[in-house]
Amino acid sequence: MVKHLERDLGLGSVFAISIGAMIGSGIFILPALALKLAGPAVVLAYLLAGALVVPAALSKSEMATAMPEAGGTYIYIERGMGPLLGTVAGVGTWFSLMFKSALALVGGVPYLVLLFDLPVKPVALGLAAFLIGVNLLGAKQTGRLQVGIVVIMLAALGWFVAGSAGSVKPTNYEPFFVGGWEGLLAATGLVFVSYAGVTKVASVAEEIENPGKNIPLGIIGSLVFTTLLYVAIVAVMVGVTEAGSVAGSLTPVAVAAEATLGNKGVLAVIGAAILALVSTANAGVLSSSRYPFAMSRDRLVPTSFATVSERFGTPTKAITLTGVIVLVLIAFVPILEIAKLASAFQILVFVLVNLAVVAFREGGTDYAPVFESPLYPWMQGFGALSGLVLLTQMGFVALAGAVVITLGSFSWYVVYARQRVRREGVATDVVRRRVGRNVLAETETLVTGKTEDGTLVERDGNEVLVALTREASIERERSLLRFAADLVRSRDGRVVVIRFDEVPDQAPLDHAAEVQSPADVRFEQQTNALAAELDVDVEYGEIVSHDTKRAIVNFAGYRGVSAVVAEHERLRLRSRLLGDPIDWVVRHAPCNVLLIENRGYDRPQQIVLASEGGPYDPTMSAIANSIARETDGQVIFQFPMGDEQPNQRRQTIETYQAELAELFSVPVSMHVLRTDGGDKLPDPDIVIRRGTDNRLRGGSESHKRTAVDCTEVTVYPHESRSPGLLRRLVERIVF
Repeated sequence: MVKHLERDLGLGSVFAISIGAMIGSGIFILPALALKLAGPAVVLAYLLAGALVVPAALSKSEMATAMPEAGGTYIYIERGMGPLLGTVAGVGTWFSLMFKSALALVGGVPYLVLLFDLPVKPVALGLAAFLIGVNLLGAKQTGRLQVGIVVIMLAALGWFVAGSAGSVKPTNYEPFFVGGWEGLLAATGLVFVSYAGVTKVASVAEEIENPGKNIPLGIIGSLVFTTLLYVAIVAVMVGVTEAGSVAGSLTPVAVAAEATLGNKGVLAVIGAAILALVSTANAGVLSSSRYPFAMSRDRLVPTSFATVSERFGTPTKAITLTGVIVLVLIAFVPILEIAKLASAFQILVFVLVNLAVVAFREGGTDYAPVFESPLYPWMQGFGALSGLVLLTQMGFVALAGAVVITLGSFSWYVVYARQRVRREGVATDVVRRRVGRNVLAETETLVTGKTEDGTLVERDGNEVLVALTREASIERERSLLRFAADLVRSRDGRVVVIRFDEVPDQAPLDHAAEVQSPADVRFEQQTNALAAELDVDVEYGEIVSHDTKRAIVNFAGYRGVSAVVAEHERLRLRSRLLGDPIDWVVRHAPCNVLLIENRGYDRPQQIVLASEGGPYDPTMSAIANSIARETDGQVIFQFPMGDEQPNQRRQTIETYQAELAELFSVPVSMHVLRTDGGDKLPDPDIVIRRGTDNRLRGGSESHKRTAVDCTEVTVYPHESRSPGLLRRLVERIVF
């Protein structure tokens, strides 16, 4: 049975957790490093970083009111972008929060060392163990502790700002742009992590009272408050100290306080720093432990991490694992470097958060947030682009680390989670519907001869080339000719029947062309008689060459035909082992190529339009519609679909098929082909497929298909109408 967490965190706790997750290393450690990059312009770097966080804060507030569940960022990205990116976001954010918690504890100890001669790591380990125990006791106790810490910390920092403001010297801000715009952006990227905690409260959304109101108020309010506080502290810090005296210091705020407030100011800052860094670590342990908890409920990690303590009402196993990793990081890993790496990934997560909102808004899922982000989608677009710009300022090592975390998460999903998950993200369905709409528009043009707005378009050429060889019997030729006639009859087109005869290289072509056997004469007479029966203009001819495949392509280009129709026994041994010359024709023909697995053609009634997973190619649809219209038959849409498929995928594909059917001028029915082999096609008279793109499947034309006992037509649209490799990949993935 899935257990839910108790909603016992009010607005005060939300505000405190959000502020506590931000005010820490970002203000007590990073200003000294940022000063080296931007000089006094570090004040603008904090202001700019705060502004760039606004889109993610608004996006996350919106999604949190629509899905107030434990897991925060992971939940939103998983539901919006799919389980793969959800795994990447969940694992990466989980680690980045643990890194930040460990950094906060280690970074806070130097302030404590100003008072006592203590070893850094043992003290940090002791504080970490204490906070882990507090989190195991329950979120209510954690929230109350956070409120107390934040109140004391803010009082001390407020005294520092108010007491030091009068000592600010304008000359300390000159020159202001020491590092230029490049230095400002680099500093902004560095201090951006100071605001990363603003949205972490959403990870405990399942435990917040009245989430529709308290979550956006807590997130946006704490962001505005913290941004103004950061700017005020950094402005005072720069204004009361001589240039270079703070840069590089392990305790920059204490240095500034000593210059203006003396020992009492130093003591107040030390107390605030320790409380701030402890609160950051506490909020990090609280929120990060909810990521394995939420991922476990979605079966992306072992289900044991979803266990909730009967006594304390907390996810004890998730908290314990998180706590152990934090302790290991403090003891053995250079935390500062790893925290920078995790910060780069945090920026990437914010980019995904903004994109997830777009996926939910544009998707067909049931998405009803109580709070909606203003200026949609411009706010989200700005947030995504600015995040990518900041990533370029993080340096190679940070970017490489984010890539490693991403690849590790991806590998975990492929090895463990993929086989356990039967969900997909809203973004996948958005792309699927977009692909479907684009294909429908192209199909409408080919089938009806009109664009979406009703504008008439010029049709392709009205001639179809039927390419024959001497091996073709009159019955097989009759089938090809009838098929081609049905394609062009409605357009008053012409069928050009050419018998291609290949002679050895040493044989003269002019002599071979003059030789016509009685069988050739009889063949021509039978062709002319058949043409008279079909009520279509038929032109007959013969071409002798040393290379049949080149002759077919050259003639098709010379006559400007719209399609080449030729026989192709794709399952024969020679084709499988050595390839087939017709493959060369497919690659080089200046028009569509229709390869016929010829088992006869006589007014087919059941015309199956077969899909192997992607949308129906517009050329295929136009051919099926033309044939059914001439034979008074019906078209059957066949599509493979497993029972385990998400309902949203099934519904979107059914909607696409229904809209496609409306474009046809003939009766249409649907047939779902089960992918487990428990179903088969209805008895068709002809099956129309799209030719396989070798770049997607590998090897020559698909010989893996199971042949049916009827004529099969494999359609290869000309490259001008055939989608590119990227589009084909997208179509196969989302359909």
